[in-house]
Amino acid sequence: MSFTFERIYWQTYLNEVYSYLHHHPETSWQEQATTSFLQRQLSQLGYQTTTFPDCTGVVGEYGNGVVTVALRADMDALGYREGEATKAIHACGHDAHMAMVLTAAAALKQNPANCRIKIIFQPAEEVGAGALKLIEKGVVDEVDYLFGVHLRPVQELAGGLAAPAIQNGAACILQGEIRGRSAHGARPQLGINVIEVAAQLVQMLQGLHWNPLQPASIKMTRLWAGNASANIIPDRADFSLDVRAQTNQQMQELKVKINHLAVSLATAYGATITLQPGADTPAAEISDAAQEILAQAIRDTLGEKGLAPPVLTPGAEDFHYYTCRRPQVKATMLGLGCNLQPGLHHPEMTFEEKYLIDGAEILARALYYAATNSYIGRYSLCQKNC
Repeated sequence: MSFTFERIYWQTYLNEVYSYLHHHPETSWQEQATTSFLQRQLSQLGYQTTTFPDCTGVVGEYGNGVVTVALRADMDALGYREGEATKAIHACGHDAHMAMVLTAAAALKQNPANCRIKIIFQPAEEVGAGALKLIEKGVVDEVDYLFGVHLRPVQELAGGLAAPAIQNGAACILQGEIRGRSAHGARPQLGINVIEVAAQLVQMLQGLHWNPLQPASIKMTRLWAGNASANIIPDRADFSLDVRAQTNQQMQELKVKINHLAVSLATAYGATITLQPGADTPAAEISDAAQEILAQAIRDTLGEKGLAPPVLTPGAEDFHYYTCRRPQVKATMLGLGCNLQPGLHHPEMTFEEKYLIDGAEILARALYYAATNSYIGRYSLCQKNC
């Protein structure tokens, strides 16, 4: 059995799908029109579709077999303030991800394999909650191989290159509160100024150390304190910390250090500092087997010169909940170079659309190879520096 991909034919389909999705962005948990569009497309392709009464998103299924292979694309756009209104913009490439996955799903119908195919369109990636919701619904319980995709900034991958894995880091938002004691501004010795405590917390966080070979960062990204009158020493401050680490173990170590620091600082000032976890996204746990399959799919699509090493990035991605919560799933994400700039999440982000057809073919090949074992013996991770 061999895989075929009619690039000229599927290019037209991909362009039409991408154009619609790009011009109809919807933010997290609001992807109703996107869900309806994708469900119609999957149904027309012959997939059995499932939607959910309590959330957006759609899953398409086709075929039967011992092996279940799946593709996943995120659906949500980002919201940006424009005057008094919020405008949704696909500034993270999710419109491209959906277009590539849907095109791959279409192409797979022309390459029958003895397997069960799942096409997963997942909502709410940007708020780190969509994957967890679909996991609760059992979407990946029977999945053997799972492949995702994400466009990469030009600083990570140039156009025409593709990586068989994205080593995303872990990300955690800690919501904090500082309690002090209010006093008149003329009598500071009677109060505990929470702004001074917050300022000291920022300085002490910068003094934390970790293995310099593992990227990490801790930033205070939100701080609110003070009263309507400027001559009152404030007794309460609310803040947020954005914590990044390259591995899940390192993230746990940072959380312990932050908590110890907060306890010590509160004791020194006579204040109280409480920390509550917010969004918490795990670092990537990549399957060697899935990476090997994806690497072969890249080579067969782009040639040897198009295969890049795995991308190491501090950015988080809720795709990795699938493997953390369901360890039996063998998963990896395709990193696609498309000369994307100035960067992800920039409201004026642009990329070269001509590379999307490469991503669609790579994804379709990867699923076909996983289903048929036709990649075995053709590639070994030890043969490449990836």
